[in-house]
Amino acid sequence: MDDLDLLKEDWKKQEKSLPHLSYNEIYKMIWKKSSSIVKWIFVISILEFFLGAILNIVLADKEYWQQMEKYNLTEFTIIVYIVSYLITFYFIYRFYRNYKRISTTDNASLLMKNILRTRKTVKYYIGFILISSGIVFLITMTLMLRNHAIDAESTTRDMSFDTTQWLIFLGGTLLALAILLGVIWLIYRVVYGILLRRLYKNYKELKKLEME
Repeated sequence: MDDLDLLKEDWKKQEKSLPHLSYNEIYKMIWKKSSSIVKWIFVISILEFFLGAILNIVLADKEYWQQMEKYNLTEFTIIVYIVSYLITFYFIYRFYRNYKRISTTDNASLLMKNILRTRKTVKYYIGFILISSGIVFLITMTLMLRNHAIDAESTTRDMSFDTTQWLIFLGGTLLALAILLGVIWLIYRVVYGILLRRLYKNYKELKKLEME
């Protein structure tokens, strides 16, 4: 008998002494981990909301609103705040519902569906943040440029751009937008990405458990 056979025999002896978990025990372990992960997603979304609200209150001082008034962006900014808060509340509610579903799930098949539903909700949320940030940025830039042109006309100043200046302006705007969205995506990738990867790992373990 060579060394490999000896190792196999030794491993078989050790394997007999190791505790063997039942299907229900493994399922409960995965269920608890999944419930904890979704709970953290819900908690982080609430913390993120309050942090954003605090930053808006701190940054939106008298000078900020004077600038908004100068460019006729006051109403637009208020509408953006209201819509953003309403949609964020909706996603927080969805995260809460996902947590309640998973915390009360009693079978592996349903747990797998709820895990996929939770991942989809988070991805929709991140997509909403990226798309809305891009739209608000472009609309704000457009309104500021329009109002600046109107102001220039009223003061008889020539603010017209030639082709090169327009290309530089548009290129700079798109670059700034790309950087903004890249930073936002990276932050959300770090914050939610780790939790989503762990959740998907639980999904694969459940799938493997169901196939055995």
